[in-house]
Amino acid sequence: MNTGAITGYFDVAQIVLYVFWIFFAGLIFYLRREDKREGYPLESDRSGGRIKVQGFPAIPAPKTYLLRDGSTVSLPRPETDTRPIAGRPNGPYPGAPLVPTGNPMVDAIGPASYALRSTHPDPAFDGLPLLVPLRSGSAAAFGIDEDDPDPRGMPVVGADGATGGTVSDVWIDRAEPQIRYLELNTSGGRRLLPATFLKYDMRKGRVVVKSILGSQFANVPALSNPDQVSLREEDAIQAYYSSGHLYATAARSEPFV
Repeated sequence: MNTGAITGYFDVAQIVLYVFWIFFAGLIFYLRREDKREGYPLESDRSGGRIKVQGFPAIPAPKTYLLRDGSTVSLPRPETDTRPIAGRPNGPYPGAPLVPTGNPMVDAIGPASYALRSTHPDPAFDGLPLLVPLRSGSAAAFGIDEDDPDPRGMPVVGADGATGGTVSDVWIDRAEPQIRYLELNTSGGRRLLPATFLKYDMRKGRVVVKSILGSQFANVPALSNPDQVSLREEDAIQAYYSSGHLYATAARSEPFV
């Protein structure tokens, strides 16, 4: 005799299983809808951009969020990137790949593209900027260990071996003490170099960057504040160096075979 049976056809375990399936399906629906609060609806290049793509489920109703600084933001919100696209389709069909028409590394196209994020720096736990140069007062408790290389004063060379600048300072992460950027003096002024794009050549006492050429350091996106880097500027800088792997030379954008 089955003591857990509610009827001759259902028991408690079976009902719990069905409830779980229903709950899990609802959870998937909820999460799939919530992840459309940003970036949707997508825009189509057909019919003059009049077609809006959102898929299933549709984007949710706006919700207001209270941010740490006391400000609010409502999502989803209408967002249209009005930056001109410096490229032309390489074919007469929708979705054709774009061919850059200018300097793609500074035109934010392809691997050099980036989102228009906040123009404020990423805050740390104390509300002050998370990333700061060592010369900053908020970095007074930080320094470079004597057993680690101190890049200040080292020349920085590009993939062609040409010198693009000299390291003038080091930017650190105050929450996870490590070097995030090197600050360079270039022919175009002060520029930042992400630590993930460099290699120390201690034998020759220099910093080597393979993604861009020596002459291209001067065109790295500049900072609006010499002692702060905003989230938008971080994305622009990272995109510039990343795109060099494809756009730094004409040969890099060609097939291997």
